[in-house]
Amino acid sequence: MVKTINKAFQYRLYPTVEQGKILASHFGQARFVYNYFLRKRIDYYAANKGHEKQSLNYHDTAKMLTELKQQPKFAWLKESNSQSLQQSLRHLDTAYSHFFNDGFKFPGFKKKNRKQSFSVPQHFNIDTKTKLLYIPKLTPIKIVLHRPIEGKMKSVTISKTPSGKYFASVLCEIEKTVKSKQTGGEIGIDIGIKSFAVTSKGERIDAPKFLRQSEEKLTRLQRLLSRKVKGSNKRNKMRIKVARIHDKISNQRNDFLHKLSHRIVSENQAIFAENLHVKGIMANRCLAKSVSDAGWSEFVRQIKYKSEWHGVYFKQIDRFLPSSKRCNSCGWINESLMLADREWVCQDCGQVVDRDFNAAQNILQFGKLETSTEGRSETKRPGRLRAVRRVVELGSRLL
Repeated sequence: MVKTINKAFQYRLYPTVEQGKILASHFGQARFVYNYFLRKRIDYYAANKGHEKQSLNYHDTAKMLTELKQQPKFAWLKESNSQSLQQSLRHLDTAYSHFFNDGFKFPGFKKKNRKQSFSVPQHFNIDTKTKLLYIPKLTPIKIVLHRPIEGKMKSVTISKTPSGKYFASVLCEIEKTVKSKQTGGEIGIDIGIKSFAVTSKGERIDAPKFLRQSEEKLTRLQRLLSRKVKGSNKRNKMRIKVARIHDKISNQRNDFLHKLSHRIVSENQAIFAENLHVKGIMANRCLAKSVSDAGWSEFVRQIKYKSEWHGVYFKQIDRFLPSSKRCNSCGWINESLMLADREWVCQDCGQVVDRDFNAAQNILQFGKLETSTEGRSETKRPGRLRAVRRVVELGSRLL
């Protein structure tokens, strides 16, 4: 089956000092448009709540942007590519859609000292011979093409990290032939804090804890940063040092997650994991930092899209299924199990149960049985009630 996928290729940019000033202007204008119309949409909703039209949409804000650029005091907005400013409005509209439809946080105002970016949807080009990036209203920028570009280029996003590094993320459309994978086994994965992942095959992957490793140095630099005078050059230099530590932690984590997810997808033809409520777990102040450091959501996201690309079956089981409490051998459920209990004895069959490995085995069993019954129609029930019904059904089949 031929499938169209979107894949992004990120490359490092090395602009000159003059180009850096122009890019800073482009970043500022894109940020201003996003924040300006976010305020407009908030005010419009407050003034028209209860009326037929309660909110502005993209087309309304695009028309308002055209009128705004005609005003003398906002003429400086014409210095940027008009399509880049329109893309800021599209990003704002997408953020609103995610908030109302997908349970995301309400869009926040963009800040100057965070990551800066603007998108160019058309009229750009990358010369692979001279290694230059061409975008509207800017001279060619030096780009490091460390890997070939695949497929058809659709858009490019120029960004600057808080540490001062520039990147170009090229979104490409690729026609890929995807076949269901026939080699490899089936695997259940239990994700945790002490061990990052434990598989149903008995493999235990320790949590790398990159943030914890750099925490002492990061704490020292943040303390020095807090003592610098706001707005001074020394404070800005110290801010960049702190940002570089965060960059290193992020790069280490991404490298670990990509390598692990690639290996798991390459070795298996069916992967099952638990649909964890990460946001709810992070509400626990004792676990929040370790959960954030682990990167569970990103790991699952990578496995999901890599499975789609390579024809691997991937499924997440219901979070309310008792993967840790249920003995995978006899089906007995330990209702008194606590988070600190890493091993427990099954009172039915007498087996000494390793909590994480047992959970991985249960995830595999639940996933396989749910897959075999996917075609059956079932009345949707909310959360835990529906999960209890599934436990009864699946438990009877497992025994």
